[in-house]
Amino acid sequence: MKKIIYTILPCIMVFFTSCEDEFIDLTPPSSITDDVYYTEADHFLTGSNRFYPYLMGWDDQPIFSDHGSDLVGYEEGSDMQEYARGEIIAPVDDDYYTDTYEYLRDINLLLERAEDYDGEESIVEYVAATKMHRAWQYFFLVQRFGGVPLITHSLDVDSEELYGPRNSRYEVVAQILADLDDAIAGLPYEANIGSEDKGKFSKEAAMAFKAEVLLHEATWMKYVGTTTDGDGISNGAGSAGYDASNITPYLEEVVSLTKSVMNSSSFELWNYNDVLDDLSSNFLFNLEDSGSNPAGLDKSTNKEFILYGKYDFTYRQAGTLVSHVYEGRLKPSRKMIDLFLCTDGLPIDQSTEFKGYTNTPDEFENRDFRMRAYFTYHQTLGEIPQNGDVLLNGGTNYGYFNSKFMSWNWGTTDAYRATKTESYDIPLIRLAEVYLMYAEALYELNGSLTDTEMDESINLIKARAGLPPISNAFLAEHNMDIQTEIRRERAIELYAEGASRFADLKRWGIAEDELGEAVYGAVIEGTIYEDNDALYSPESYNYTPETTVVGNGESRECLVIQPASIRNFSRSNYLFPLPTSQINLNNNLLQNPGY
Repeated sequence: MKKIIYTILPCIMVFFTSCEDEFIDLTPPSSITDDVYYTEADHFLTGSNRFYPYLMGWDDQPIFSDHGSDLVGYEEGSDMQEYARGEIIAPVDDDYYTDTYEYLRDINLLLERAEDYDGEESIVEYVAATKMHRAWQYFFLVQRFGGVPLITHSLDVDSEELYGPRNSRYEVVAQILADLDDAIAGLPYEANIGSEDKGKFSKEAAMAFKAEVLLHEATWMKYVGTTTDGDGISNGAGSAGYDASNITPYLEEVVSLTKSVMNSSSFELWNYNDVLDDLSSNFLFNLEDSGSNPAGLDKSTNKEFILYGKYDFTYRQAGTLVSHVYEGRLKPSRKMIDLFLCTDGLPIDQSTEFKGYTNTPDEFENRDFRMRAYFTYHQTLGEIPQNGDVLLNGGTNYGYFNSKFMSWNWGTTDAYRATKTESYDIPLIRLAEVYLMYAEALYELNGSLTDTEMDESINLIKARAGLPPISNAFLAEHNMDIQTEIRRERAIELYAEGASRFADLKRWGIAEDELGEAVYGAVIEGTIYEDNDALYSPESYNYTPETTVVGNGESRECLVIQPASIRNFSRSNYLFPLPTSQINLNNNLLQNPGY
C-alpha cells in the first residue's frame, strides 16, 4: 500500500473516459480538502471517486496473494513468508497502518463537510460510497491489527484522539456495520450504474461486503473468541463490546444478504469453458480487451466481479511486476495440488480416477478444471506437462507452475501485455465467493445444508470446474462432510485472492496448526524424478526430502520447501504488531499480546 502523493481524478477509474486530458491533477490533496472545497455536489462526486485507488491494488501483491500461506510453495523473499513462520517482530513503521489512517482522514473530511451541506439529497450516493470506503479501510485494520483507534472525524494536531487508547475490535466492527447500512441504503443497484461508471460501488457490493464482515466476525467469535484481544490495560485493545450472542444474528444476516445478491440479475458466474478449452478459471483473472484471450472476450462479458479495483491500459495500468511475480512466487504447494477433486467428485484418496504420481502428467488427469487453469505453464496454458517438462533443479522449481493472474502468453513475442502494463481488474468480492459465504453461513447456523441449498451455491461453482454436484446422499455414501467441502472450495476457488487463505485459517482458529506444518513440493519417491539426475538435482535444494502422507493416503518422500522446524506460527500471530513509532507517540496505545 503506497502513499497517494497526488490526487487522482475520477476519470482515471474509467468512470469518465472523456476526462482523458485531465488524467492526473498535480494539485496537492491539502489544497482541495480545506474549508473552501466541498461547496458543490460535484465536489462530493469528485471526492468520493478519489478514494477508489485506496482500495487494495496490484501493488499490494504480497498481502493480496497469500504469499507464505500453506498453499503457496515458495521459500523466501516476502514479509508474508516471515509472518507465516511466526518470525514477525514489531516494526518501527508500518505503511499499512499509517497510510490507512491518512486515507481515513480524507474520508472523514468529506463526511464532515456533507453534514453541513445544504443540498443533502443531491449527494446521498456520494456520501454512501464514502461510508463504504470508510468501512473498507476499518475492516482492513481490524483484520490486520484487531482493535484500533476509531476516528470518525478529521483531526487537527492538537486533537485529543491522537493520544487516546485503542477501541476494541467489536467497537470498530459496530461502526463498520453502521457505515455499511448507510452505504446499502444510499448506493444504486448495479443495474442502474451506467457503463461509464462500472467499478463504482453498487448496493449489491455493499451487501456482499457486509456479508463478508459479518461472516468473518461471527466465525472469529465462534472459533477464536477473545483470545487475541489482550486485556486493554497492559496489552491489546481489550474486549469491550464482545457479545457472543451476536454470532447467530450475524450468520442469519449473512444468509439474507448473500441470497439477495444471488437473486440479482446483474451478476453471473463467468463461464466460457466451451470456447476456452475449460480454462475459464484462468482467463477470468487476466481479462482485458478482446486480445487478452483466444475467444476474443473483453471485460464487458464479466458479470462475476461485484466489488473490484478498476484498471485500464490507458488510464491505470498495474505499474508493478504482476505477471513476473505470479510466475515465480505463487507456485502451489503439495497440499494445494492434492486438494483438487477428481472428475467423479471424490478426493484423490477415494477416487478410482486418480492416476497417481509416477509420471508428471498422471496427477493432472481426470481432475478439477481449475488445476489445469491455474497450474499449467503459462506459455502452453492448459497443456498437461509431460515427462521432462518439469525440472527439479533448484530455485523455485518445486514441481508445478502458476498461471493464475498472469497475462496471456506473457514472456513471449505474442504476449498480450508486457510486465507492469497489465490492466486487468483486481477482484475483491465476486459472485463465486458470495455463493461460498452463503453456504458457509448456513453450515455454521445449522450444521448442514439441504440439497437445494447446495444446488444454489457450491454446486454452481463445482459445475464450472467440471465436477458433479454433491448432495447429502453423495456425502454420506462417500463418508464426506459439507464443512470440509466448503473449506476445500474456498481454498481452491479463492486461491491467491485477497489474502483469503490467511483470513480463513485465522477466523476458523486453525492457523497455528495449518501454518505450523511443513510445506512440501513434488513427490519424489516412486516417480520419474527418483534417482534421475536429468530431472532432479537434490543438492540444489536447501532441505533434504522428507517422507509424509500425501493426498492419496500413501507415505511418500517429497521435496521440502519449508520444514516444520522453521514454521512457528502461534495464536499471538493472528494479529500483526502495531508500529512502535505510533506507540512511542501515544502512551495509551498498547501493543498486541505476544510482541
